[in-house]
Amino acid sequence: MKLLENHRYALVTGIVLAIILAILLDGGFSFSNNGMARWTHTVAGIFWIGLLYYFNTAQIPALADAAADKGGPGGAGITKYVAPRALFWFRWAALVTWLAGAWLLEARFMQVFSFGASNGLVGDAYTTVMGVGAWLGTIMLFNVWVFIWPNQKKVLGITPATDAEKATARRTAMLVSRTNFVLSIPMLMCMSAAGHGGILPL
Repeated sequence: MKLLENHRYALVTGIVLAIILAILLDGGFSFSNNGMARWTHTVAGIFWIGLLYYFNTAQIPALADAAADKGGPGGAGITKYVAPRALFWFRWAALVTWLAGAWLLEARFMQVFSFGASNGLVGDAYTTVMGVGAWLGTIMLFNVWVFIWPNQKKVLGITPATDAEKATARRTAMLVSRTNFVLSIPMLMCMSAAGHGGILPL
């Protein structure tokens, strides 16, 4: 089937199918209850964090092994064909995830980011846990656009750089990506805890 042969067609088909199911199962997709915002935040977040985990558990170690294997094919194929595509989806998914999260919070945006201080609710469990998760996600988004992507452009040859600059950029991008990998784990804990009533079950 042609729809399944192209990833963009498959993505659009999945979105259309989800909307049809929302209409059939819910009698109409409600924007008032933030259904669309939650759905967008979830799908984009899976794209973002899934690629973050791919980079840190598969691509970065594979490129290190490829560089150490003097008789092997090297990592040129990954850096030429895979990394640019993965980084495209990675950086834009990060932005959409954050924007959809802000949309989902709506009126609670400042309340959550100030841990309730704007409404005098400091100590409210939902606001505190969600606020920690939101700040971790914001730091991660900042890292993607300010450190990871500009340095990866040097590594991939999109931005001109000397060999020494590329080596520095490669290490910086790796360390910041690894930082995001670490931060993502407590961030996901906070997000799921806020939505499901607690961090640890009793």
